[in-house]
Amino acid sequence: MVFMHGDIEPQALLRARGLRVTRPRLAVLDILGQGGHLEVEEITRQARQRLDSVSTQAVYDVLGALARAGLARRIEPAGSPARYEARSGDNHHHIVCRGCGAIADVDCATGAAPCLDPSQTHGFALDEAEVTYWGLCPACQRLAAEDRTPEAAS
Repeated sequence: MVFMHGDIEPQALLRARGLRVTRPRLAVLDILGQGGHLEVEEITRQARQRLDSVSTQAVYDVLGALARAGLARRIEPAGSPARYEARSGDNHHHIVCRGCGAIADVDCATGAAPCLDPSQTHGFALDEAEVTYWGLCPACQRLAAEDRTPEAAS
């Protein structure tokens, strides 16, 4: 498991963040802990394999609670449905393939949040800057070099 919150047991982690320990929360934490940037449909599919039953709305509710507690991060690249990951609370960004939609983590170049300083804050106390890099992944680059469209990779 690629659990992003150290060696803390999931039950203790939920309690430490003021959340009740429930089977759906444990299942979703475990699914996110496997790594990746998952859509709600995929998280729901995997949760249904682990639990007797769970509604899509229950998964949305769990993801919302985990994100508010800092145990999950929601990202929504332009033109893509929301995705969730376990890596939260650090200063990382994402790179998205324009061809197939693959997403990868990119550590911040400066290391300190926020990594960008706007010309004007309008009185806001800034704590994060979200950066999304766009390009073509290696597989889509190969397809483009072969004179095929990157969309054919998906």
